Amino acid sequence: MSLFWVSAIMLLGVFVPLLTERFGRVANTLFTMLAPAVSLVYIITLLPAVLSGTVIVETLEWIPPAGLTLSLHLDGLALMFTLLILGIGLLIILYARYYLSDKEAAGRFYAYLILFMTAMLSIVLSNNVLQLWMAWEVTSISSFLLISFWSAKSESRKGARMALTVTGAGGLALLAGLLLIADVVGSYDLGVILASGDMLRAHELYPVILTLVLLGAFTKSAQFPFHFWLPHAMAAPTPVSAYLHSATMVKAGIFLLARFYPVLAGTEMWFLTVTTAGLITLVLGAYVALFKHDLKGLLAYSTVSHLGLIVLLLGMNTDLAAVAALFHIMNHAVFKASLFMAAGIIDHEAGTRDMRKLNGLWRFMPHTASLAMVAAASMAGVPLFNGFLSKEMFFAESLHQEAYGFLSWMIPVLATLAGIFAVAYSLRFVHDVFFNGEPNELPKTPHEPPRYMKIPVEILVALCLLVGIFPAFMVGSLLESAAGAVLQGELPYYSLAIWHGFNLPLVMSIIAILGGIIVYAYRSQLYRFQAQFREGDAKEIFEGAVQSIVKGATHIHDKINNDSLQRYVAVLLVFTILITGIPLIHLNTAALHSPDQPVSFVEIVAGIILCVSAIATMIFHRKRMIALITLSVVGLIVSVAFARFSAPDLALTQLAVEVVTVILLMLALFFLPQKTPAESSPSRVVRDIGIAAAIGGIVATINYAFISQPVSSISGFFLANSKVGGGGTNAVNVILVDFRGLDTLGEILVLGIAAFGIFKLLAGVRLAMPTANEKGVPWAEDRHPPILAMISQALLPLALLVSFYIFLRGHNMPGGGFIAGLITSVALIQQYIAHGVDWIKPRIKLDYQSLIAWGVLIATFTGIGSWLYGRPFMTTWFDYFDLPFIGEIELASALIFDLGVYLTVVGATLLILANLGKLTSVHRPTAED
Repeated sequence: MSLFWVSAIMLLGVFVPLLTERFGRVANTLFTMLAPAVSLVYIITLLPAVLSGTVIVETLEWIPPAGLTLSLHLDGLALMFTLLILGIGLLIILYARYYLSDKEAAGRFYAYLILFMTAMLSIVLSNNVLQLWMAWEVTSISSFLLISFWSAKSESRKGARMALTVTGAGGLALLAGLLLIADVVGSYDLGVILASGDMLRAHELYPVILTLVLLGAFTKSAQFPFHFWLPHAMAAPTPVSAYLHSATMVKAGIFLLARFYPVLAGTEMWFLTVTTAGLITLVLGAYVALFKHDLKGLLAYSTVSHLGLIVLLLGMNTDLAAVAALFHIMNHAVFKASLFMAAGIIDHEAGTRDMRKLNGLWRFMPHTASLAMVAAASMAGVPLFNGFLSKEMFFAESLHQEAYGFLSWMIPVLATLAGIFAVAYSLRFVHDVFFNGEPNELPKTPHEPPRYMKIPVEILVALCLLVGIFPAFMVGSLLESAAGAVLQGELPYYSLAIWHGFNLPLVMSIIAILGGIIVYAYRSQLYRFQAQFREGDAKEIFEGAVQSIVKGATHIHDKINNDSLQRYVAVLLVFTILITGIPLIHLNTAALHSPDQPVSFVEIVAGIILCVSAIATMIFHRKRMIALITLSVVGLIVSVAFARFSAPDLALTQLAVEVVTVILLMLALFFLPQKTPAESSPSRVVRDIGIAAAIGGIVATINYAFISQPVSSISGFFLANSKVGGGGTNAVNVILVDFRGLDTLGEILVLGIAAFGIFKLLAGVRLAMPTANEKGVPWAEDRHPPILAMISQALLPLALLVSFYIFLRGHNMPGGGFIAGLITSVALIQQYIAHGVDWIKPRIKLDYQSLIAWGVLIATFTGIGSWLYGRPFMTTWFDYFDLPFIGEIELASALIFDLGVYLTVVGATLLILANLGKLTSVHRPTAED
């Protein structure tokens, strides 16, 4: 088993909840837990190796020359986050089993949760920064699905949109930053990047890179001024809040800062930016949490504050501060997840999260109250709980920095102030909910939850105690390994003892605890002070901003969009003239001259025909059938030109495409007027001629610049390597299915998507069919002449034989899957034209949508198959075999890839043309076809 198997198991685990939902809630939960449980067990088996300092790196080659590989990387930092993601994730799944009602789609919920878990694992395990970013974006999408799970609620939809917008925008900034890093370093490999810190910090683009990466990290981890989205994400079900927004998703931004700490930290810009953002977030989140009446709202702002604390530590630019940050990441994930689950239990059993109604619950649910009080004490930083240890390390580090110069005293003072607020809101959580009188008009009588619903909270609370009392034994090795991965060097001295003597950090902790008690005792005065200020609703502000952007875009759209295709094309061409014409003025290479090439009489005649046909198309464009005929002549001459310049593959492809295009246009013209009136004024005609002349001049200049230069082509490489490297003498086909096979795969995928899109657009279309031509003469009643039917039926086997021959010979001679697919498509379309849909439907029972799907799948799995032999994606295999009665024959895996291309082309072409043709019959396409 390997790390790739972990990724594969987790990815397959996304579909398990959907497939097992019918077996009942218990079985569905157990099957859902299977993938993360197996992954966690495997990761635990790697603990000894990673804790001893081994870095496990596994690589799967994809496109090595482009620096694109699938690579996984497990070091101490990744191990710490992996254990948090899988461990707390398993507890959340068990907890959600009892939190969700029987009427809710638990299978869909679990699928979203496992998808998010898989994406988070991919982030922390990625050894390629592009791979990391892809997973980063999947976390944004999957969190959007989870936050909006209760989509009937407006606050869920708005909270999900806000989270997706903010984190998605940050993700784009992060992508730009990662691309710049890879450009500076020369590699997407994380190991290479982590070893290039000095190079990056000394580079002139360092400020830009740092800004972009911090934007991605700050938006994801809800740092000021992007903190507003996290509290509104609490509209999600509580298991989502407990997992995404306390233990995992918001920690993705923290992970990014920790992962790139060796590369980007160590400069004054890093210190000032990261420290300032963390300090403001720490104090602001703690202060606002005091005034929230919603349990999850209080916990959300406390999460914002603790994330600010971690960011502040990472910005302090000392090794010990980074260690303290990692320690608090673990502690915060444990006590905050347990607090959110306790809040969910209270909401589930009491029917509300409003602390103004939740009073005296100790009498009704003492077990839950005890668990919540332990977790709250850890959040407050009370001694003998895990939160106290990392917070005391934080206080100690706040005393040892001077980057703010004379104002550096503010950091320990504000850190202590945030500690006071943390104690105060923790006290409020405990006192207002479990004591403070009797419940006030609760929707239902509170009681203890089901036994197994409390188990996840009990496990996490036990960890709060065990880590708080035995820190070195419980997490010492894990913390040391994670810190080593972040600092990339010798670790500073630190002690995880619960007692370090009477010192200044301990005094700060005592002040924080006593100050928090005093603030809570006199909270009424603080509430009156806060009441003077108008509380802004970030959700309303965000929605207002979105609506303003929509209105502005609509206004601009209405100004530009007048439903005139002529204007759109004119604007596009004028823009093209501006961006290409001006640089061409300064292009001196166009003035060079190369020897003239001889031109034959036939070539001159073909050129004249080409120009005359193009001009005729323009002149007769209002007579559409004539314009179509002249346009087809242009295509035919272009095909001949390809053949003249030794490009038979292009000539065959162009010829086949011309046939298909003409048929397509004829089908479309059937529903359009045969002639259109002149609508352009003389001034517009002059304008259009001017634009056309300018574009023609630019294109001619660019062409002249190319043909007047010395030829330096890579064609020699392909000609020299097509046989030895790809097993074929037809360099064009070898390029398509081997050297540039990934491009071809992308092209057939786009072709298939376009075909499906056109099919859906045609589904349900009802167009009036004309009964006469432009002169009013009725169409002939005999729509399918017998002569055409007989000839086309006789030609079909011959056309299919030619198609088969063209397909098989493509690797060594002009041909291939694309050309063969077009020939087959034309032959079958000819049957539709000759016989009609009524005759074809019972005889050719092909599902064109399935053909496209199978074509793309075959082409994809042909490329993936090379991975089984340790070769890069899309590597072609070939060999020679001596077959009876046939003799020696070459077989290449590229032939299977070409089969995928063939099926996709046939399916896409027929899906478009056949369904467009059905608009003229009773067999009109529908969405169910």
